[in-house]
Amino acid sequence: MKLLRFVWVNIFRSKRRTVLTIVSVMVALFLFSTLRTVITSFQAGVDFAGAQRLIVRNATSLIFPIPLAYRERIASVPGVTKVSLANWFGGTYGDGRQFFAQFGVEPETYFALYPEFILPAGELETFERERTACVVGEGLAKEFGWKIGDTVPLKGTIYPGDWEFVIRGIYRGGDDTVDTRQLFFHWDYLDERNFQGRGNVGVYIVEVSDPNLAPKVSQEIDQLFANSTQETRTETEEAFQLGFVSMMGNIQFAVNLIGFAVVMAIILVAMNTMMMAARERLPEIAILKILGFSDGDVVSMVVVEAMLIALIGGVLGCLIARVLFEQTHFTMGGMFPSFIVRGTTIAQGLAISLLLGGLSALWPALQANRLREAEALRHLS
Repeated sequence: MKLLRFVWVNIFRSKRRTVLTIVSVMVALFLFSTLRTVITSFQAGVDFAGAQRLIVRNATSLIFPIPLAYRERIASVPGVTKVSLANWFGGTYGDGRQFFAQFGVEPETYFALYPEFILPAGELETFERERTACVVGEGLAKEFGWKIGDTVPLKGTIYPGDWEFVIRGIYRGGDDTVDTRQLFFHWDYLDERNFQGRGNVGVYIVEVSDPNLAPKVSQEIDQLFANSTQETRTETEEAFQLGFVSMMGNIQFAVNLIGFAVVMAIILVAMNTMMMAARERLPEIAILKILGFSDGDVVSMVVVEAMLIALIGGVLGCLIARVLFEQTHFTMGGMFPSFIVRGTTIAQGLAISLLLGGLSALWPALQANRLREAEALRHLS
């Protein structure tokens, strides 16, 4: 305990240097947390994907619809337990520059397929009964200050016109991988006003009784519509989400590369500062050795001091990133609806901080360990 107290006092002997070093580490770990969160946000949809859910879409492209008439035939495939549908809407809110995900869904079946969306039963019943009703995530509700009963006006892009929806439910996520920045409304309402023609579905969501049946069920569904004018492609929800992630592959590589270079540059500067500070303390180390402190005590103080400075900076950097993005509901223009600094990212950041402290103390600790009393006397002159 005396050694720790001594270390704590020594850390703040040069307050300016210590503060600047802590700030350097803090900035590095803030950048690491931010860039790492970009990658984990890319993966959020994959993490959220259910093992028993399949996505059926048009084989040509996701932008082309498939007929509503396919539904009964899909439901008849052995192993299929539930079928629902969804349409991407793509409207804008407010001044036209605010964007979030909106889907036309079938209320009676959609939420049964997604137990991750936690919605009170009473709110779901109200939503099901009202044609122009909608359900929003708590992330959206907090961001825009919405409450149940408010009207949400949207400007259609894919489906032109002015659309208004009344909030009848606010769902929350079962965990932090669930996107709570979405709006769901009645697919029937969308179908009524669809200028492209009625009876078109964006995708079908299919639940299978056993995840092991997914490949077989996928194949059978696609065989049903083989050689038709609107063939299908069926894949697991995870594979469907991975398709989007793979399209962002180069972006992820660039983020990783640039982020690594920036963070490493700042870390090297911080390490150099910490090593210089330790070298300048050789006269103090000499006094400690003359007073009878063992080599182990001296080395421990050097290492603990460096690791403590790095850890303080790391904790501050990770904490600021976590609080900042959580409180500001940062989404990078709607690109990352689940932009949250996760616990694993914070744990990695703190591990990097400790590694930084350990590496920066390595050479000064070796010098301190090799310093003999006779040599130490020279550092006092």
